[in-house]
Amino acid sequence: MYRGKRYQVRPLAEVLADISEAGARLAEDIRHVFVADGDPLGMDLDHWEPILLALAAAFPRLRRVSTYATARNLLEKSPEELKRLRSLGLSLLYIGPESGDDATLRHIAKGASAAEHIEAARKAREAGMEQSLMFLLGAGGCGRSEEHARASGRLATAMDPRFLSTLTLTVVPGTPLARLEGQGRFELPDVLGLLTELRWFVEEAHPTAAIFRSNHASNYLPIGGRLPRDRESILASIDEARAGRSPLRPEWARGL
Repeated sequence: MYRGKRYQVRPLAEVLADISEAGARLAEDIRHVFVADGDPLGMDLDHWEPILLALAAAFPRLRRVSTYATARNLLEKSPEELKRLRSLGLSLLYIGPESGDDATLRHIAKGASAAEHIEAARKAREAGMEQSLMFLLGAGGCGRSEEHARASGRLATAMDPRFLSTLTLTVVPGTPLARLEGQGRFELPDVLGLLTELRWFVEEAHPTAAIFRSNHASNYLPIGGRLPRDRESILASIDEARAGRSPLRPEWARGL
């Protein structure tokens, strides 16, 4: 999505003006705020602090501020900086490791290894921040399908998030991955293969207590529950789908 675009921080005055305008109209209605866009945790504290202070002032009933984060973002910030952000209200980080398999992570140019994601998650937890993790079925292609899925489940265990989800890779025309697919160097697993990856992932994922969702529009099988509490029922539902006894989301209803 951001390939070829230069990272830049939006001017602070513009962000504060947006918060002020929203506060004037919606002050009593807002409970949750998500700070966009693609890489916001990369901002320095001299941007983050006034934003979080302004949000708290504008929305008196605010309960949660969340944002996207990467392993690199977290590793670059000191424990003291992360604790300061938490004290100002930043409580939930959306992190997309996408895979726990280092070979797959290198192939998709994720920019961090599984071990680096584990260390980043540790820093977030110690700062008091919850995590919502996203993994991508199919990211390893047919060649590393099982390695990718099982390693992703193990990484989810090690990062130990509050929220956990799987999405399904979509090969978008005109992208480098689409060119590899056209050259026969990448093959996305078929529907049965993707459902099998989902099963491998759930088998390996042992977080302490996570809300699990696989209901994104890209997925063939909308499913959810809590891990580890609902593991067996989730696996049974996946097996029903793999055996053709449960309806799947039709292609026309799937999307990014």
